[in-house]
Amino acid sequence: MRPFFLLLLGCCWWTQVYAQQASETFCNPVDLDYQYGEIIPMDRSNFKDHPPVIARGSADPVFINNEVGGQHEAYYIFCTSARGYFRSEDLIKWEHIEPTQEWPVSYFKGKEPSTFEETLEDGTTAFYKDMIAPAAISVKDTLFLMASSRKFKAPIFYSVNPAAGEWAVYEKSLDFPQGADQNLWDPGLFYDEQTADWFLYWGSSNLHPLFGAKLKNSKDPEHRWELDRFQKSMLYLYPDQHGWERFGYDHEREHFKPYIEGAEVDYHNGKYYLTYAGPGTSENVYGNGVYVGDSPLGPWTYAPNNPVAYKPGGFAVGAGHGNVFQDRFGNYWNTGTTWVGVNWVFERRIMMLPAGFDADGLMYANSRFADFPHFAPTGKWEQREDLFTGWMLLSYKKPVKVSAQLSEDLGGNQLTDENPRTLWVAGKAHQGQTAIIDLEALHDVRAIQINYGDYLQHDLALFPPQPLLQESAGYKDRVYTHYKLYTSKDGKRWKEVANNLQEKKHRSNPYIELEKSVEARYVKFENVYCANENLAVSDIRVFGHGKGDAPATPKSLKVKRDQDERNAFVNWSPVEGAVGYNIRWGIEADKLYTTYQLWADAPTEKEIRALNIKQDYYFAVEAFNENGVSALSEVMYCPAGER
Repeated sequence: MRPFFLLLLGCCWWTQVYAQQASETFCNPVDLDYQYGEIIPMDRSNFKDHPPVIARGSADPVFINNEVGGQHEAYYIFCTSARGYFRSEDLIKWEHIEPTQEWPVSYFKGKEPSTFEETLEDGTTAFYKDMIAPAAISVKDTLFLMASSRKFKAPIFYSVNPAAGEWAVYEKSLDFPQGADQNLWDPGLFYDEQTADWFLYWGSSNLHPLFGAKLKNSKDPEHRWELDRFQKSMLYLYPDQHGWERFGYDHEREHFKPYIEGAEVDYHNGKYYLTYAGPGTSENVYGNGVYVGDSPLGPWTYAPNNPVAYKPGGFAVGAGHGNVFQDRFGNYWNTGTTWVGVNWVFERRIMMLPAGFDADGLMYANSRFADFPHFAPTGKWEQREDLFTGWMLLSYKKPVKVSAQLSEDLGGNQLTDENPRTLWVAGKAHQGQTAIIDLEALHDVRAIQINYGDYLQHDLALFPPQPLLQESAGYKDRVYTHYKLYTSKDGKRWKEVANNLQEKKHRSNPYIELEKSVEARYVKFENVYCANENLAVSDIRVFGHGKGDAPATPKSLKVKRDQDERNAFVNWSPVEGAVGYNIRWGIEADKLYTTYQLWADAPTEKEIRALNIKQDYYFAVEAFNENGVSALSEVMYCPAGER
């Protein structure tokens, strides 16, 4: 557990706290310079009666702990439509890096609103976008990177100096596979240290399976690698057996065939773990599952505790399509994609979950309070929940007063509803627009997260240039956000507690950890600069501690398995003063790895539709409020076959 030196007295104690709070925590969605990476096609826009719009976002991340000479160099994130990539030394502060020489792009079969054109050596016109759903891996002091591709070519790049943005071509193009849909979308690279063999995995479809093949040294002097022609079908989805693989919000669109994608293989303790994403990126239930095998190409066995990364409730929903990586201290993380979906289904952000392997070899990821502040690792953690700060949400459904709003349904109360798909829209993005949240009592405020949105963003001048075009300097000089944050005890006398005027970054989800705890009832956001036509914010989330007691333990928990074993009905008695509840379940009483968060203004009952048939489960519930978390309820056994 993390030491806090609470027995130190006086100035020394306050100095320690101040130093820690300066840069110790993070909060999902990951705080990045999300880009306006796509011009949204009108037929796919949620605003079909409007001209084309753009919206910030990214998805499909690969987090890399890059090592040089056996020593940690930095962390990197490679993700969709980022106009480059991100670098961090601590998993908290991320720097956007633009490539300076070569850079992968994703090739498409035809022209789309966001595509650019390239003339190939044979005179063919190829259509491409910025890198989408990449594969990345660090092997022997070298980073390898490959973008998804549907046609034309599928190159692989490498870098020995990623901090400087220096990349070069390693393999000019793999041949496309001849089976299935004949593309290399959602690739995943794996180097087997046991055999020194390379493998490639790919697939994103609701018709075809995931595939895998060995990467062989090419006999062609023009190439380094080639795909083994004996590609193997890895796995399909089986939504009739695995409830979480059903499509739709809370898995309720069973008539729609789900998507499988995002294959990646990791090695741990003598076993190979094939992770995959499903059932689709456009809903709250996007998650990661895993199969386990004895070789990199299988055969594979379904893990009984799937899904391993799953976050259908709370503010940031969805956790699918990312990767598993180890930080510099050896801790595991499971990364993924969280859904926003205001402007179109592919408006998304990125999240990272503490993860690991238990004594039985089960992979898990911890989504409990995953969108509340967590400590960044400074050493090896002992328990999967060691990183949770205990800072609770203080702002849920609290009243808000705003300086202006475009309409009643785009008003200030949207700022505290914990829903990224509702917006406060102030209208024009004038300097000095404000929003004041009344926390309704004095609290100890520790951190604030601002979640900007995009509302009818028609100004295509915000569409960023492609990497390598040397056009980004002017763009970054005008496309950024500036804000100020204030607190007050009485709503009259205000103290500025944070601003970002010293930087010009395009952070759409800035998370601000205050230098020290501030006692306040009111929190004020002031817009200083925003490049958008309309100032739009989905939520301003305030974290800290209330001055009361944590809620009582939930009582009268009942769990009933449905005739359809993929579902179970859970209900309990309401807890006075609760803000929300976590339903937790797993395949053993001490393996409650999966969580569904609910708010207390909803009924204290839920149908869980993410279960596997022929699998017994255990369920429990905990309550939380602004002061803390209750003890866990009685753990209830829920066997398969129970009616």
